[in-house]
Amino acid sequence: MSASKSRPDFKERAADLRARIEEANVRYYVLDAPTLTDAEYDAMLRELVELEAQHPELRTADSPTQRVGAPAAEHFAPYEHAAPMLSLANAFGEEELSAFDERVRKLAGRALSYVCELKIDGLAIALRYRGGVFERGGTRGDGRIGEDVTANLRTIQSIPLRLRGGVPDVFEVRGEAYLRKSDFARLNEGRENAGLPAFANPRNAAAGGIRQLDPKITAERRLSFFAYSVPETMDLGPTQWQTLRSLEEIGFAVNPYIGRCKSVDEVLAYCEEWEEKRDELDYEIDGVVVKIDEIALQKRLGSVGRNPRWAIAYKFKPREARTKLKEIAINVGRTGTLNPYAILEPVRIGGVTIQNATLHNEDYIRNNDIRVGDTVLVTRAGDVIPRVVGPIKEERTSRERIFHMPKRCPVCGADADRPAGEAMWRCTNAACPAQRFERVRHFATRGAMDIVGLGDVVAGELTSRELVRDIADVYALDEKKLSQVPRTGPKSRANLLDAIEKSKRRGLARLLTGLGIRFVGEQTAQILADDFGSIDAIEAASEDDLQRSTGIGPELASSVALFFKQKANREMIERLRAAGVVMTAPKRKRAACGPLEGKTFVLTGTLPKLSREQATEMIEAAGGRVTGSVSKKTDYVVAGDSPGSKLARAEELGITIIDEDGLRALSSRASEARER
Repeated sequence: MSASKSRPDFKERAADLRARIEEANVRYYVLDAPTLTDAEYDAMLRELVELEAQHPELRTADSPTQRVGAPAAEHFAPYEHAAPMLSLANAFGEEELSAFDERVRKLAGRALSYVCELKIDGLAIALRYRGGVFERGGTRGDGRIGEDVTANLRTIQSIPLRLRGGVPDVFEVRGEAYLRKSDFARLNEGRENAGLPAFANPRNAAAGGIRQLDPKITAERRLSFFAYSVPETMDLGPTQWQTLRSLEEIGFAVNPYIGRCKSVDEVLAYCEEWEEKRDELDYEIDGVVVKIDEIALQKRLGSVGRNPRWAIAYKFKPREARTKLKEIAINVGRTGTLNPYAILEPVRIGGVTIQNATLHNEDYIRNNDIRVGDTVLVTRAGDVIPRVVGPIKEERTSRERIFHMPKRCPVCGADADRPAGEAMWRCTNAACPAQRFERVRHFATRGAMDIVGLGDVVAGELTSRELVRDIADVYALDEKKLSQVPRTGPKSRANLLDAIEKSKRRGLARLLTGLGIRFVGEQTAQILADDFGSIDAIEAASEDDLQRSTGIGPELASSVALFFKQKANREMIERLRAAGVVMTAPKRKRAACGPLEGKTFVLTGTLPKLSREQATEMIEAAGGRVTGSVSKKTDYVVAGDSPGSKLARAEELGITIIDEDGLRALSSRASEARER
């Protein structure tokens, strides 16, 4: 600190630091919307600690150095901790870790052993048990009083509601509530599909989940819990190591990667190992907690201010940073999705230079008000994939530009479409170069043209070598072209060519499935083939014409019409026709009468014995009809194992839901009616 600074300068700086840190606390702990990186926050707090240490008269009762976190929220009852729930001082690098070791060895007067625990990036909580039964739980709060979030904590499966073994009548445990990376990805995918902004990181999602007024929302987050200590008034053994083992024995989840170290060199090796291996875990860690192993010595050393003397948090190198968002570009995925990504001024995060970062989708950009030219906060999501968290709005200059998704595919120029309720824009061109592999792979699958021998590996080779540029090129393959594909012999090439020839006669429904039109699955393809009889009739049909078919709603009709509107798609179909692919279908004869005449069915999930095709035949033999989507016109939904969203939609609309036995019963009545 410069000696030239006057005392008023120190006072002004301290007040400024307190205000900025308090604002950061509110944004991080209360609003779950951080604007500072961990490294920036830590730097400001350390400066304030040093300033107050050198000038004690500047220290105030409401300084961030005198409390642990944000105050309890007004809508939760207070939770009083059995003993103060302290926070840890930080060590940034080998030098500061060694200084901690030297300090505590001097206080102890002898050599020490340590326990190292991974520092889970979640939310610290306390759990209170009475008579071995979970009674109450709360957040850290200011270290003395937190928020009573008992109802929400009960939803966390890894928190035992009753303990095993003998414990004191009143027993408190501390630990970390966190969100696994896999659950975080699932949660954000669901939010993006619903048009909601994605969470910034697993820690914020966990903190927000713990402090929900509705426990059902907490349960949906699928939070987890690791226990790591008990208050100093409790006793589970003479060492921290034994305390953790005892917590496991009475029913708590304890992190399995605990290390016991006999020297600071072993501690440092443990920290360096896990800084390298952190990506292997299914949860975020931002450092290692180092504790003196001997509990009696912990109690003798006590604490100073807000930090225990006997423990420290070794912090990993930061993986968040600020930088400029220079431009927003579009990558077209294998399934035609238009994926926006940020082009950044290069910035180093966790030892890696980042120049590009994901922006998820149009709603994520709009809901987070991210603009071209913004200074943005960037993180390595899951510590691997760089992601723009959001803009630093305070640094805007009014020259930033609002981004608009392109209405045409940037690869091929075809129309892009975003159906109502969908999160992503998609290219509508079946011949789009960006989609070649996925289109060809899908075209050859069993439910489509069933081309045996044209699997993922061969499809990848054909498209990467540009022997196949779209699905029509499959029918231009010959022995000479296939000989360029590695690891194929004369016999396998002959078999593939034979399978390609046979696929020409699969019929209109299978062809429609193979074209990969958005929303057109096997059942919908069969309906279109039955009702229109030829691909030319489908191409000529208006959206209103298409919607006259049972189960074809506005979104599906719009998707089919848009597909045939694209010139490249029509040209590809003409090449398929010239190759001899069958594009017509006879009108399927259905029972003229029967108990299921005029009834519409939807199949979802896996039935115990019947395949989809067998179930469809059974329904149609009784005069009924099978469609691919649930609507108010649906009469029955046949549900098997692992049903999808169709079941939820049916329940919402009050549609009759039956299982395979119910379908057989209806079919039996149909047979009896025919016999009579």
